[in-house]
Order: sequence, then structure tokens, then C-alpha cells
Amino acid sequence: MPVPTASLMSQEEKNAFWKAADNKLIRYGGSWANVIVERAQGTAMWDSDGNKILDFTSGQMSSLLGHGHPEIVQVVSNYMANLDHIFSAMVTKPNVDLALALSSLLPPGLDRCMFLSTGSETNECALKLAKMYTGGHEVVSLSASYHGMTHGAGAATFSVGRKGYGPQLPGNFVLPVPYAYRSPFRHPDGSYDWKSELDYGWDLIDRQSTGALACVIIEPIISTGGIITLPPGYLKEMKSHCERRGMVLIIDEAQTGMGRTGDMFAFEHEGVIPDILTLSKTLGAGLPLGATICTQEIESVCHEKGFFYYTTHLNDPLVCAVGAKVCEIVVRDNLVGEAKRKGKLLEEGLKNLQKKYPCIGDVRGRGLMMGIEIVLDPITKIPGDELGTSISARCMETGLSCNVVQLKGMGGTFRIAPPLTITDEEISEGIAIMDAAFDWALKEAGMKEIVNGQKVIP
Repeated sequence: MPVPTASLMSQEEKNAFWKAADNKLIRYGGSWANVIVERAQGTAMWDSDGNKILDFTSGQMSSLLGHGHPEIVQVVSNYMANLDHIFSAMVTKPNVDLALALSSLLPPGLDRCMFLSTGSETNECALKLAKMYTGGHEVVSLSASYHGMTHGAGAATFSVGRKGYGPQLPGNFVLPVPYAYRSPFRHPDGSYDWKSELDYGWDLIDRQSTGALACVIIEPIISTGGIITLPPGYLKEMKSHCERRGMVLIIDEAQTGMGRTGDMFAFEHEGVIPDILTLSKTLGAGLPLGATICTQEIESVCHEKGFFYYTTHLNDPLVCAVGAKVCEIVVRDNLVGEAKRKGKLLEEGLKNLQKKYPCIGDVRGRGLMMGIEIVLDPITKIPGDELGTSISARCMETGLSCNVVQLKGMGGTFRIAPPLTITDEEISEGIAIMDAAFDWALKEAGMKEIVNGQKVIP
């Protein structure tokens, strides 16, 4: 595959670009990345200076097959020329093809699909289905959750974006995120007691509920909240709590779906089947495509009650054709197995970095969705937000894009989720860049060398 040639920008052009960006674009959170990406191909991007940047976050955690996958390009070109967008009430072959493809990959029962554009939309749709089906309106999510920015999905999001907009939708409750690295719930031997924590959370919710509990919405790996992997048995216990209360379980697999974690869908890891499944990001492999998938019973009851959910790009044929091709490629090329195999290489590389740099307090995740949490002290676990930012910036400067999230009460956590098409050599290359970035950032911060698990001392 030929390497794209970037069109180099002069300093004057860069200055004009950033001036226009600062003056004309709405700022939507944090600051702009200090890079102008001009081209992307495979697992790499090239900036306006012609520098190559290895993409360890799959764009916005979406480019499952890398950038510009030739088969995806061919599908887009064909449908752009022949069948791009039509009236939402019309059903086309790509809609049915994608529904059949997903149904063939999912457990029996999850077989009614609606195709939308974003994760926010798919979760909004799922919440409305759950509320109409159960007759309740109360929604339960986790304290580090991120399910979208629309009204209902935003009200079920507790990690960011809640302040400054007035009242949220009533009836949204929160359970403590099962954060094994920091949770105060412990057995006498010091191990994490997630079950007591979960039961305690439900006791509080039962006391607050007006008797209108509708659903739980949960990610199998809490991503924006810091790549927090649910403890073994947690999802089964959550399903049991839902069943005892007549609630629907919604599993949000925007980032974990389509093989990324080493299972086709992350809920399969424990054999828990949701009542409603939402997919987005990975399903479109970089294009705006999402799916809300439910049981026949939920669809039938909601249809009889007059369920209405119309959007401009509902069931668009172009992106649905892309989604069907994504399903085909993931199965044909055994990308689920590859994610599991490559994930072990990635995890091994990150744990080797942890041995070398104890400011990596925790390594967690599954498959090609891993997180490392940065702390100033591995004993007291003091969050290392500024250090994490410095390391991330250095990685970008030296050719690696790896996103770090920083939330109150948590250390800076790198979210590492490269395309499933990444090579073993590229994983090693990314780890090497991170290694050099850690070394540089620690020296810049004036921190002493750390050996044998001793504290990181400024």
C-alpha cells in the first residue's frame, strides 16, 4: 500500500489555520490537539509537516479496520455514486443485509435492528424502548459512565458533561463504578469486594426509586471513565438485579463491539445476553453508523404502544452497506482471534513498561482495548494527571497518538485501542515510543529513577 504524501504547510499557513480554528470553531471540551492531520492510511496518520503518527486510538476509537481500508473505500464509492441517502421510511437492501449479518453474529433473540448515526442516538433509542416496554422511566448507570450527549443518554452519563445546563432528566440513578484499583470496598485480605459494593449501591437506589425502574445501561469495559474492566461475575450479577426488579439490561458496546476485546461482542465474555444492545463507533469502522438491537418481544410491545423514533439518517443505505462489509471482513479475516492474540502482545508490552516505570499504577483491559493509569506514587496512588499529559504530548511529538483521559478522583489513564489490523511490529513500535516518552517526561519533571517498585519521588 503506497504511503500518502502530505502537502507541507508553511508556518504562515499554519498560523492562519490555527487563527481560523480559534476564531471560528465552537470549543467543545479541552484544547485542540497540537497537530494538523492531513492524511490517514492504515494504522498511521501524517501531519502537515509530513511526520508519520502511529494511531493507537483508532481515530475516535472507531477505525476498527484502520484508515482508508480498500474494501470500505470501494463500498463507499459505489454507494455514493448509486444509493447514498433516501427517505427514512424506505427500506433498502443494505438495511436488510446488515440486519441479517448482525443477527448471524449475535445470540438468538437479539434480532430486531434499527440503524442510526451515533452512539448517543443508539442509546437514546434504547432508553426510549426500555421505558416504553417497562412503563417505567428510571434509569441506572455507573458513576464513570459515558453514553452520549443527547438528552436521555447525557442524563445517564456521569463521567463528564453534566454541569451548566440546568436539570437533567428525572429518574437517573448512579451505581459506583467497579473500580478495583481504587474502590474502598475490600475483603479482610485486601482483595476487591465488588459484590458488597454493588449490593450497597442497589440498596441506595431501591430507597430512592419511586417504583418506576426501567433499565440499567452499562459498558462491558468503561472506556471514557478510564478503561475499567468489569470484575468476573459482575455482569451476571447486574443482570440478576435487573431481573429481580423487572428491568431491562442495555449493554452499550460502542467501543467494545465487533471483536475489539477478543470476543465478537464483549458481553459474550461471561455469557450474559442483554435485552437491548447498542453498537456504534466500531460498526462503521470510522463512518457514522450505529445500531440499536433488541428482542422480538420488546420490539412487538413497543410497536403496539406506538413507538416513534424518526431521524434524518435512519437506515441510510451507504453506511449500512459499510456495516455489512465490516461484519464480513471481521469474520473472514478472523479479526476477533487476532485481537485476542495481539492484545496479549500489547498487554505484555505495557506490563513491561510498568515494571520499568512504577508511575504506571495499573494496567487493565482486554484484547486491543487496554488502559494504563498514571500515578505519582504506586503506594498511595496519588493521581499523576500532569505527568500523564506530559507523556501523551511527548508521544504525539515523537509519532504516536494515544489518548489520556483525566477525571476527578482518578489518575490520568491512557486509552489504547489501535485498529485490529495493526501488525505485531507496529505494536512494538508504539510501545518503544511510549517507553522513550516516559523516560523523557520523568526526567523533565525532575523525578528520580525508580527501581524495584519504589515510590516515584519528585
